[in-house]
Amino acid sequence: MKQDLLQLYRKELRLLEEKSNRRNLPEIIHQGRMVIRQDKQMLNLSSNDYLGLASDLFLRKAFLENLTPENFLPTSSSSRLLTGNFTANKELEELLCLLFKSESSLVFNSGYHMNIGILPAVSDSKTLILADKLVHASLIDGIRLSTAKFSRYKHNDYEQLESLLCKNHTDYERIIIVTESIFSMDGDEADLCKLVALKKLYPNVMLYLDEAHAIGVRGAKGLGCAEEQDCMTEIDFLTGTFGKALASVGGYIVCKKVIRDYLVNKMRTLIFTTALPPVNLMWTHFVLERSTGLTGKREYLKKISSCLREQLIAKGYVCPSTSQIIPVMIGDSRETVRKAEEMQRKGFYMLPVRPPTVPENTSRIRISLTAAIRIEEIENMITLL
Repeated sequence: MKQDLLQLYRKELRLLEEKSNRRNLPEIIHQGRMVIRQDKQMLNLSSNDYLGLASDLFLRKAFLENLTPENFLPTSSSSRLLTGNFTANKELEELLCLLFKSESSLVFNSGYHMNIGILPAVSDSKTLILADKLVHASLIDGIRLSTAKFSRYKHNDYEQLESLLCKNHTDYERIIIVTESIFSMDGDEADLCKLVALKKLYPNVMLYLDEAHAIGVRGAKGLGCAEEQDCMTEIDFLTGTFGKALASVGGYIVCKKVIRDYLVNKMRTLIFTTALPPVNLMWTHFVLERSTGLTGKREYLKKISSCLREQLIAKGYVCPSTSQIIPVMIGDSRETVRKAEEMQRKGFYMLPVRPPTVPENTSRIRISLTAAIRIEEIENMITLL
């Protein structure tokens, strides 16, 4: 019987293999902004280290100067509601409130914990969630874990969203619009001012924004697209992650105090998990404090992103991106895998993105640019593409 059950998994794996959609964990060695795989050194173009801080050795050395055996705490040993709530939690959340000029904030173990925990906590059967079609898998999972009704509007189609709001606003106690600012697969972005305007049409509408790919990168102080579009105070659930441009781990929300207090009491992925280690929180605080002044890195990243997008379009590629995430749209999974492997042989670590991460026939190579990449490397990559 056990053998028969395992055979089902083997069959599914074979089907994935036949469609060139089977995944394996890559065996790589990190070497600053490079990676080594199968003894070949390649420029890393698949990292979310957008500001190049994760590979910044001087930054790490500066942080380590502040560590002692007493304050190096590699585990919290408990949930935050028991004994896992350290001074480092309080200090990081106070810094978030200061930077975002927010009433309150709350830190989570990861962006995934954040997105699968908040929506089930703040919604019920009298809630309707309206989510952009291209929101991240973690948000979709959070919606599915909730008891709310939900509908997904066409990507960045605000006319359809307005129609859904008009049609449903009297039938529910609460409607929550859910979107990302920069979308992780196409690299395009939401019009947040438009979403805020739609939210204001009805008193029972709230706005949930995930800034995972914008925090650190966008805005004068690197606080994200909401800062850049001057609407931070208008967003009810302003969330993001520390694990990308900020070179750390964890997620956060800046919000009204009543929302924070409610989450502390209702959010299962906060209540029933061991908290982040204090040393990670200290590192996040250290990086976040400094990231607000990294205007030069943000401007440079913007420059090389524009350069790559323009040259891809000139070569005939469709490129929806407006950010540092730039998809090279190919379509067929086998051809996408072949092209990615070819670029790896030429010294560029690019990875194919295939279904189910993206819809069928939209496989692409997803290039993640970082401020550690040189302009001449961009030009060489374009020539090889």
